[in-house]
Amino acid sequence: MRIRKFFRICLAVSLIGTACYCLMMRLPECFGGSDTALAAAAFTLTDGKYRVEAPTEPQTEAPRAVRTEAQASTKPSVKTGGSRDKSGYYDSYGDHSGEARYSVAEKTVGADGTAVENAYVKNRTGLDFDFDSILHTPLTFRTEKNAATPQVLIYHTHTSEAYLDEDVDYFYESFYSRTQDENFSVVGVGNVLTETLEKRGIRTLHDKTVHDSTYNGSYDRSAETVCADMAENQGIKVVLDIHRDALGTEDCKVKTVFEHDGQKAAQIMILSGCDIYGERGFDNWQNNLSFALKLQTTAESMYPGMTRPMSFDFFAYNEYICDGSLLIEVGTDANSVDEVQRTAEYLGKVLAAVLTA
Repeated sequence: MRIRKFFRICLAVSLIGTACYCLMMRLPECFGGSDTALAAAAFTLTDGKYRVEAPTEPQTEAPRAVRTEAQASTKPSVKTGGSRDKSGYYDSYGDHSGEARYSVAEKTVGADGTAVENAYVKNRTGLDFDFDSILHTPLTFRTEKNAATPQVLIYHTHTSEAYLDEDVDYFYESFYSRTQDENFSVVGVGNVLTETLEKRGIRTLHDKTVHDSTYNGSYDRSAETVCADMAENQGIKVVLDIHRDALGTEDCKVKTVFEHDGQKAAQIMILSGCDIYGERGFDNWQNNLSFALKLQTTAESMYPGMTRPMSFDFFAYNEYICDGSLLIEVGTDANSVDEVQRTAEYLGKVLAAVLTA
């Protein structure tokens, strides 16, 4: 017994020693570099420039907890549906016998972070910035009304990101918020945004190239598309990557909304990155931030409640490509198509106001 006990103690000491050794070997990787080592961990070096990898959202949605239909609440009364063809897409009002049902919660994301005039910035860098001063810095580019060539490029790194088909407070387990049907995806948002800008004399190119058929590397592929489009259309000054967010849990999705003229619309979130240490090939980040702040404050002036706090952090995505390059998330996967397309029209009017000021 004593011998067995002795060997157990030796084994425990050995395991503890091994764990401590591994920890000591890993610490230099995390803290041995500059104070941005961890912030840069989301980036990989490709062709001499930093490129952002696909975000943490998984390529396929996580399986939901199994619940029986008897455990779910009863079906609400059916609201009037739209006229979109749902063939091959999820139908909220279809037959979902035997499926578990989950909830959708509405939320208006308001004041949070640093106030910049009538808007807010969620500064996640841990550093202090004079956002008011950057807001009032003149744009480094100018667009031309009624130009012969496109001035704005709309594209989608995650082309298949989609929305709920109807304004409902529930969804069934068969709902999968990705599709190539642009009637229900971010591409449809891009269509409305393009149309709104065109009506205001701002020539716009909407590139619908699919970049997320394989999720990893989608930002590299979309960057290639953007650079090719800009090479062919050298008048492009503004480049917008239109996404949608995903909030909530497996059994309760959250959609962000605000009201204008008595109608619900989806909130937007602008993402603007920084590179103060010059580690991402993103020297123009302050020019992007100036543009983002102008969009944010103008949107809040024209449509109060339209914006969630801007996300500002150590990232680049494809924003390094030009001074007018931004990533904008329009709603979440729980917003209805009508809500996000309504917002797309508002966003087009906001962009036109900023670009023609």
